[in-house]
Amino acid sequence: MASFDVVSEVDRQEVKNAVDQAQREIANRFDFKNTNSTIEQNELVITLHTSSRDRLDALRTVMEEKLVKRGVSLRGVDYGDIQEATQNTVRQVMTIAVGISQEKAKIINKMIKEKAPKGISSQTQGESIRVNGKKRDALQETMALLKASDEIGIPLQFENFRD
Repeated sequence: MASFDVVSEVDRQEVKNAVDQAQREIANRFDFKNTNSTIEQNELVITLHTSSRDRLDALRTVMEEKLVKRGVSLRGVDYGDIQEATQNTVRQVMTIAVGISQEKAKIINKMIKEKAPKGISSQTQGESIRVNGKKRDALQETMALLKASDEIGIPLQFENFRD
């Protein structure tokens, strides 16, 4: 019986590289001079800190561009509320989600049950989902179905494909 695992992972080194590149860019860009703009990273939590809301939007855009360029999907990025900070500055927290939560797993399992070809089954295993089927073509159709879906809202990768 053929199978594969559905996971939601992110390359932490690529996130770190994207933050470093964004920090270098804001240090050199003229529109960020004298705004005290900073990007701080703690694991998968990134804090954007700057002088005003429009600079925050520009900072967020720079950060998103660098993440996309490094191959990190923006589907798994959650933005916190914009907070007022000291000395008339603002900050916002970006969190990059990793793993498939229970509610997302239910959505994926339901989608597979309703829309996948006949003979495909799935079960949740911690933060991943194992998908089983008899035919390789049916499993590949299921992968395409999951990739095309917008209702999941997290980046998905497929591992351990076995015939």
